[in-house]
Amino acid sequence: MADGQTSQSHSEEPVEATRAFWEDLGLPGLFDVHVHFLPPNVQAKVYAQFDQAGPKIGREWPIRYRGSHEERVDQLRSFGVRRFSALPYAHRPGIAAYLNDWARDFAAPIPECLWSATFYPEPEATAYVGDLIEAGVEVFKLHAQVGEFLLDDPLLDEAFGLIEDAGTPTVIHVGSGPVGNEFTGPQHLERLLRRHPRLPVVVAHMGAPEYDEFLALAERHEHVRLDTTMVFTEFFDQEAPYPDHLLPRLADLGDRVLFGSDFPTIPHPYVEQLAGLARLGDRRPDLGQDWLRRVCWHNGAQLFGLVG
Repeated sequence: MADGQTSQSHSEEPVEATRAFWEDLGLPGLFDVHVHFLPPNVQAKVYAQFDQAGPKIGREWPIRYRGSHEERVDQLRSFGVRRFSALPYAHRPGIAAYLNDWARDFAAPIPECLWSATFYPEPEATAYVGDLIEAGVEVFKLHAQVGEFLLDDPLLDEAFGLIEDAGTPTVIHVGSGPVGNEFTGPQHLERLLRRHPRLPVVVAHMGAPEYDEFLALAERHEHVRLDTTMVFTEFFDQEAPYPDHLLPRLADLGDRVLFGSDFPTIPHPYVEQLAGLARLGDRRPDLGQDWLRRVCWHNGAQLFGLVG
């Protein structure tokens, strides 16, 4: 266990409720595009930041799932998550290659795991991003808030061009939650999209708290998607509730909204994210079961070319 902590046992998890959610929708399982697996030494440092409510966390954020990699993979399988990411993210120069090598080896024996990678503004970025694309990497992750870099940094431009041409989905955390800085906000993604309008971006956390602006970017750019990660949960609603007046537009964008959880770095049971999405149907009928089916399975399966 990381940091001497114990994870919640399977008996303490609402596994049956989690599985009932997707079974009742007639889905084969869940497609979770926002899951993190990191090298143990890096994971321990991430946990420490959350435990200390560090400056980029900004609030008490207890982590529910601290088991080993094997235990966490088993938990996802028990929930019925048939596909999930690993999403390493580089926070400084010189670490991306290490994270990418680790993530490749991690995903290789786990058929459910998308081969995930990251990059950072550094002279080597274009070369290793190109190598990863040629080798078949399935998803990239960038975290502008933690990494403290601008998305339109010239050192990233050629790498983004390669990703744009390849059509490799890229999950980007550039919203100003939980703590904004000069590198977060919709204006940064907007500038990037002017340069690379076909870039297949997945906006992490639906861009919280700038929901309106990021939703507008998705409406204007057909290759921009939003992931639901932690939005509509009680934890997020305390500080950044999703505005009711945006729900009709969110329903209209249903083909480009993807289910994400942020497992394992969440303070609540996994099922709470699903329950929050299900409650949307009580607020608007067009956010009901058909919308949930697309969000929780079909949109991710289509984006990543999964059959079945």
